[in-house]
Amino acid sequence: MDKPTQYTLTWEVTDDMTAKRIGTAGAKILSTPNMLALMEAAALELAKAYLDEGMTTVGAEAHVRHLAPTPVGMKVSATATLRSIERRKMWFDIEVNDEKGKCGEGSHLRIMVPNKDRSKENG
Repeated sequence: MDKPTQYTLTWEVTDDMTAKRIGTAGAKILSTPNMLALMEAAALELAKAYLDEGMTTVGAEAHVRHLAPTPVGMKVSATATLRSIERRKMWFDIEVNDEKGKCGEGSHLRIMVPNKDRSKENG
C-alpha cells in the first residue's frame, strides 16, 4: 500500500480559538496561532505514515501567511502535502481553507526523533 502524500484536518472555530482569547484585541475570528496549530496538526498526522516504530516528529520551523479571517462557528481545514524527506527532516506545504475559500498558507518542517518516555529516565 502506498503511503499518503496529503492529509486534511478540519476544525470548527470556537471562542477558545479567537485572537481575543489569547490576550490580543480583535474580533471573534480564528487567531493566527490557532491556524498554525491546525497546520501543524495536519502535518503531524501525515508524518505518522512515514515513521518507524518508536519514532515521532517535532515541529522545527514554520512559515505562515494568514490571508483572510474565519469567524467563530465556521469550519476551517488544513491540507498538508509532503514536499520532501531529507534524512530526519520532513518538509510540508500546507493550505488552509474555510467555507469561503483560501484563508492561509505556509510551509512547515518537522524532525523525526525517538519517542522516549522521559518519566522512566533517571529513575
